[in-house]
Amino acid sequence: MNRLTPRLTALAGATGLALVAWLNLSPGLTEAHATVTTPVAAMPATRQTLPDFAELVSRVGPAVVNISVVQQVASPMGNPEDPFYDFLRRFGVPVPGMPGGPNIPGVPGQGGRQIARGVGSGFIVSADGYVLTNAHVVDDATEVTVRLTDKREFKAKVEGVDKRTDVALLKIDAKDLPTVRIGDPEATRVGEWVVAVGSPFGFDNTVTAGIISAKARRLPDETYVPFIQTDVAINPGNSGGPLFNLDGEVVGINSQIYSRSGGFMGISFAIPIDVAMKVKEQLQTFGVVRRGRLGVIIQGLDKELADSFGLDDPKGALVSSVEPGSAAAKAKLQPGDVILGVNGDRVADSADLPRIIGEMPPGTTIRLEIWRDRKARSIEATLGGQDNERLQARGGGQQNAGGKLGLSARPLSAAEAEQLKVPGGLVVEDVDGPAARAGIQKGDVVLALNNTPVKDVAGFRKLLEQAGDRFALLVQRGEGRLYLGVRLK
Repeated sequence: MNRLTPRLTALAGATGLALVAWLNLSPGLTEAHATVTTPVAAMPATRQTLPDFAELVSRVGPAVVNISVVQQVASPMGNPEDPFYDFLRRFGVPVPGMPGGPNIPGVPGQGGRQIARGVGSGFIVSADGYVLTNAHVVDDATEVTVRLTDKREFKAKVEGVDKRTDVALLKIDAKDLPTVRIGDPEATRVGEWVVAVGSPFGFDNTVTAGIISAKARRLPDETYVPFIQTDVAINPGNSGGPLFNLDGEVVGINSQIYSRSGGFMGISFAIPIDVAMKVKEQLQTFGVVRRGRLGVIIQGLDKELADSFGLDDPKGALVSSVEPGSAAAKAKLQPGDVILGVNGDRVADSADLPRIIGEMPPGTTIRLEIWRDRKARSIEATLGGQDNERLQARGGGQQNAGGKLGLSARPLSAAEAEQLKVPGGLVVEDVDGPAARAGIQKGDVVLALNNTPVKDVAGFRKLLEQAGDRFALLVQRGEGRLYLGVRLK
């Protein structure tokens, strides 16, 4: 793309010179003729000047923060699964992580992990120190630092992370902080000016501007976020920063870019702030996001399918299967039903349904408007809970006891709990740090901490906070159970 730019510029210059030469040399062409043929009448009678962003930025800038993180990542040369590891080993080249290999700081000899540092952006949503950013900015971080525009720095605690929406909530120990104002993404219009403030490539408080290109964009494998698409210049380091309207209100969190080069190419995506604030409330209250679950597999409708079901428009979510024992099964939903609305909210597209259901907590009773046998019907369902909560304890930062433990786990499903004949527990999915040193293994089921039963992620976090630096975990491994002593320091 860079090679094309000079060619286009040169070609435009050559065209302009040729046009001037033709106007000057063509016989019989006078200035009067040129005046008559110039399309002056096509010019608009009035012009709108570009907005002045300076005052807006001076007002909102102090509430935007820089976020730096320290992470442990797999060492590319110390990982036996890396293809270069075996290649270099065959030729006798010493590699970190091999016996006799060089000792490089940050690359453990046998661990195959090294220290990595990253930067991102965020913004303060409450004067007592709550900060919103992207989940991928602080994912797997062992240390998180928030730096304000006045150069003050704070170690941050990760209150919670929701990978489904890519939203994370941080807490710093400070008071009377400047905060942003929350706007209404629904009130924004395509073509409206917006401003991003963040730290692209680590350059603090960088301001870029553009317009909203589209709304309610659905990205591949994404069912919970109706993204705002913009042409604002967003680059690595902008992640987690705010997207402002011209009133200085946050309407989105800059999250993703479409790029073939890794840099800005004119398409960027922001999480609507109303989605993020709902996640923030749950993370602040529970530490995780609790989403309702209906228990159906759905698909979209095209014109032919809509006609075959007797619908005038291809709108709604077509149920292709119902999970046995789920909320949908108990409500007697059937394959072939078309869900048209939930509690009066229209389901215009099949992608709307997961978002609407996911915003409601388990146990909520809802009214579904469905289309069955060429007739509209209304049925009630009580939502179940999702079994995909995860404990990402390593992402808590150094002030978080969970962060020091080095454990990633998920709750037992109902079927797993029944099989093990326990009321609950956490299945270990990844382990590092003190948890690994204590002997905890991937696949273990954590049943209790200091003999207090562990049922879910939120409960385990509370127990960790109260446990101190030494405690015992009861785990189930295969058919047996054993206690493992954990020492954090």
